Amino acid sequence: FLDEVGELPLTTQVRLLRVLETGEFIRVGSSRSQKTDVRVVAATNVNMLQAVQKGTFREDLYYRLNTVPIHIPALRERREDIHLLFRYFAQQAGTKYKAPPLTLREDAMQLLVNYRWPGNVRQLRNIIERTVILAPNDRIGRVDVDMLPQEILGEGGGVTHGAANAMMGAPLREARETFEREYLRVQIRRFSGNISRTATFIGMERSALHRKLKILGMVDCRGEDEEQG
Repeated sequence: FLDEVGELPLTTQVRLLRVLETGEFIRVGSSRSQKTDVRVVAATNVNMLQAVQKGTFREDLYYRLNTVPIHIPALRERREDIHLLFRYFAQQAGTKYKAPPLTLREDAMQLLVNYRWPGNVRQLRNIIERTVILAPNDRIGRVDVDMLPQEILGEGGGVTHGAANAMMGAPLREARETFEREYLRVQIRRFSGNISRTATFIGMERSALHRKLKILGMVDCRGEDEEQG
């Protein structure tokens, strides 16, 4: 498995291509050629076609590696996986640091689900491991909102400070509409714009949710929803 293959220097790319083409290599410090028979899996987050066009990645090596391409969506495009990934990485971290099983409060999980995850799955794993290491003695084994790092808390995931202030200074009806608007915005983002899945999660009929979005003056995601199924 070759991780971050898009970052290989050109000199290493030449050697890798030779191994893939001939099945032969020479160990460091040796002069004798050896045969190898392996199946190579390579991964990268680099746009390889752009790298080829820029001349930072060899075109012949790109096509040699690109036999069966597999596109893995970014974590922000599959937010429904965050809970399962959290449990998996929490179990790993608990075993590594001999810590009790980690549980996550619902409001903390909501922040994780709504976060944009620029660092993808690796960032989620690192945050979980950091939380296990830095957990206070009186809260070992559970994750409260205030234990999450600032990059998660900074983006929030619930009602924004501006919306909260607006609600406090508005009549009940306007405050309720402000809350509904913010709540629906978060939930729609949670399911990447898929209205059908959002409606199922919040317990509304899809048509009723569309009407509610229209009443609140929000963008109607009908076309996007239909494309995403």
